[in-house]
Amino acid sequence: MIRLTFHGGARSVTGSRHLLEVGTDRLLLDCGLHQGLKALRERNWAAPGFEPRTVGALVLTHAHIDHTGWVPRLVRLGFRGPIYCTRPTSELADFMLRDAARLQEEDAEYLNRKKLTKHDPALPLYEEADVEQALPLFRPVAEGAWTRVSEHYEFRLINVGHLLGSAMAQVRVTDEGKSTTVLFTGDVGRPHMPMVPDPDPPPASDYLICESTYGDRCHCNTDIAPQIAEVAERVLRRKGILLVPAFAVGRAQQMIYLLRQLTVSGRIPKATIYLDSPMALEATKLYRKYYSQDWDPTDPALPDGTELSGDQVRLVRSQQESRALNDLRGPAVVISSSGMLAGGRILHHLAHHLGDRDNFILLTGYQAEGTRGRALADGARSIRIHGQDIGVRAEVGTVHGLSGHADYHELQRWLKDFPVPKRTFLVHGEATQAEGLARRLTETRGFACTVPDLNDSFLVDAY
Repeated sequence: MIRLTFHGGARSVTGSRHLLEVGTDRLLLDCGLHQGLKALRERNWAAPGFEPRTVGALVLTHAHIDHTGWVPRLVRLGFRGPIYCTRPTSELADFMLRDAARLQEEDAEYLNRKKLTKHDPALPLYEEADVEQALPLFRPVAEGAWTRVSEHYEFRLINVGHLLGSAMAQVRVTDEGKSTTVLFTGDVGRPHMPMVPDPDPPPASDYLICESTYGDRCHCNTDIAPQIAEVAERVLRRKGILLVPAFAVGRAQQMIYLLRQLTVSGRIPKATIYLDSPMALEATKLYRKYYSQDWDPTDPALPDGTELSGDQVRLVRSQQESRALNDLRGPAVVISSSGMLAGGRILHHLAHHLGDRDNFILLTGYQAEGTRGRALADGARSIRIHGQDIGVRAEVGTVHGLSGHADYHELQRWLKDFPVPKRTFLVHGEATQAEGLARRLTETRGFACTVPDLNDSFLVDAY
């Protein structure tokens, strides 16, 4: 008997965790942090719904924290199996998980020092020591090659765009001599995006677990560069600061690339771009290592290999250098994580620069419900940072079309040649998005779609 249970990413965008079971043999797909609303974040502290010691192996689709960020907690609770992923994902996770632990420890220390916590004392979800125990478990595998996990499971990882190293996971599950295939898309990327390969076609599979972040939304063929140019030109001309909260891995590198293109072409004034995120600095090294221009031959290269460097880009390494940006005067661009304003150095920059009408906060992607980013996008006049309400006087706007997630048009095109599966589970979307995609796939393709609730469990047939 094969069972599939959704322990995260169900009717919400974060906390990816999907468990396959054949008897006592368990394979976990992704192991991410819940983010956003307090009720979601509190799930990170709850029991996972399964015994971590009994999980034989873990497969990660990509390195984003909502897909990997609970791994150290899983290890802390006793998991000791191999963690399979692509090599770039393994290299990204190395510093992303260290950074996540560091931030949690720093936040807990700050709350205790300022007595801003209801807990005595506030504790991190996990510590750097837990990350050090988790990292030796990573087992990078080649894309496209089948990897045997146990007598019941084998899988392969296939490029799905979205982020450096991202992959969909196709799992072949065998029970009592019969087998079935389950395809978990992870996060599906968009075609023709800077610094990201187009997703490969999905292989035919019996069951589909598909993301639905933009399942009822359209990016509407939005041209990205003119949006950034209009904002940057206006802000830099008035000597303001363009503050860009950006995901440290992927989005930060894309923003540098696009700003560099706009500067070189003369569409915006030249201004120093400060990249202020230790994690983004490490990610930029890997993008330089793995980035290949032929991912998109229509995307012109910048001169002398300066896509992510050059005299315009200033890498902010130390906390002292970061604090100095609090007194920065424009024109300048500051790119810092996190993209949804959940934590990190961006919060200190917001606290110092939100009150200046000459400045502009440029949101660059999806903002989950309950995050500071969503509050700003919805027009909040103040946001709470480290226990204080900070007034919003700077302009706030969103660049549309830069999302790494395919919209419903792109998902439907991506699935157009995918044979109708026995059942489709739609995850990683708020309820309206998942249900919207379910309706579209049912009407246009005849898919039998289910939008699972948290901890919902289903039997999967083998033939």
